[in-house]
Amino acid sequence: MTLKKLFTEYSEALQGLYSKNEAETLTTWLFEEILGKKRTDILRDEPIEQLPEALENAMEQLLSGTPVQYILGFAPFYGREFFVSPAVLIPRNETEELVHLIIKENQKMGVRLLDIGTGSGCISITLALEMNETIVYAVDVSEEALELAIKNASKLKASVAFEKLDILNDEIPFHDLDIVVSNPPYVRYSEKKNMHRNVLDHEPHLALFVFDEDPLLFYRVIAEKAKKVLKPGGKLYFEINEALGKDIQKLLESLGYSQVRVLKDLNDKERIAVGIYESN
Repeated sequence: MTLKKLFTEYSEALQGLYSKNEAETLTTWLFEEILGKKRTDILRDEPIEQLPEALENAMEQLLSGTPVQYILGFAPFYGREFFVSPAVLIPRNETEELVHLIIKENQKMGVRLLDIGTGSGCISITLALEMNETIVYAVDVSEEALELAIKNASKLKASVAFEKLDILNDEIPFHDLDIVVSNPPYVRYSEKKNMHRNVLDHEPHLALFVFDEDPLLFYRVIAEKAKKVLKPGGKLYFEINEALGKDIQKLLESLGYSQVRVLKDLNDKERIAVGIYESN
């Protein structure tokens, strides 16, 4: 058996679930992490004497639809690696774009910031590390998610104050904030049929879904509660469902937010909403 032949075998097997490019990318990732082999090693067609059990187990899980990030236990985000598990969403590119926007628009030192529904902590931890002397708070309703976020903050040496909070039922205990950011549940249950099996079967539904009857539930509650804790001129940042941009803009404007923007991501989809609350 050679690396090239094994690569072809694995990637072709995965094409029942993924596109050819995705299958090859996943196979390359497994080879790098488990075999320590890069794409150049595969192209050189190096011989492989024995398949590690870890590789065979990982492949079996991939074929069952388990996301590769959960198999390996980590996911890249903004140039760093974050521990992930089925208790948290896998960090995504559009969330990196949200984080990048916040960093770009808030250059002053000592910003006070709250991340609602922090999950793995990828937003709060990245902002704590990338911004100037920022004071960062992060909350989540899931204890498992908070444990993982704390683990990530410790690993990456980020100063973030984590707290358990059910945003639908609890008041925000922090005040005089410059920024509130959230990537809340925004996928409508009616949209499940359009989702990839590896997301639907493995990522936490608590962090994904909202009922069709009230798809703006989390945005409305967070925006209302944020008004009580933002400083005058404080900013609210959301990651949003691409189908709800106009609705979210109307919602924020109706709640008294000004200069409301709905921004497109690199895939030309409306995925970010921003508003400013001028006075409490």
